[in-house]
Amino acid sequence: MNINSIIAENLKSLRAERNLSLGQLAELSDISKVMLSQIEKGDTNPTINTLWKIANGLKVPYTSLLEQKEHNTCIIKKNDIEAQLSEEGHYRVYCYYTNTPYRNFELFQIELDEGYSYKSVGHSKKSEEYIMILEGELTLQINNETYKLSPNDSISFPAYTKHTYTNSGKGTLKATITNFYPA
Repeated sequence: MNINSIIAENLKSLRAERNLSLGQLAELSDISKVMLSQIEKGDTNPTINTLWKIANGLKVPYTSLLEQKEHNTCIIKKNDIEAQLSEEGHYRVYCYYTNTPYRNFELFQIELDEGYSYKSVGHSKKSEEYIMILEGELTLQINNETYKLSPNDSISFPAYTKHTYTNSGKGTLKATITNFYPA
């Protein structure tokens, strides 16, 4: 891949991660919208100073615009993941994807034994949590509100407050949790 294509791909990705429009990035970097658009399309060969201005506007290292990203297909099998356990072991978390500079979310599968609860202390400011129930029933308490979810139900909420998961059904509760961290 040529350097202009690499820069174009990285710039698009970094801008999208931060939810910035071309106009907003133009203001932050002191580079015109037209020039930014041309760079994102790979239509121009930006100067070093232009890349420095963009990197400073995005608050990333200069090399973040030059790195060639690996785009490998990746299969993750639950059997290969070591579970993280609550103190008593009744709540198990399997981490499939971690938060990285290029991925602003985490993906987990959780299991909660019948009749047990788990209290989360909350996550970082502005974080959002998305839960989808696979098996069982979840009673979720967020602040003073209570929500009941069954298989194939989903909920999203601001994750920075304390919340409690309770298995209110029969058998093991299984769910996916995605924690999203907006830029």
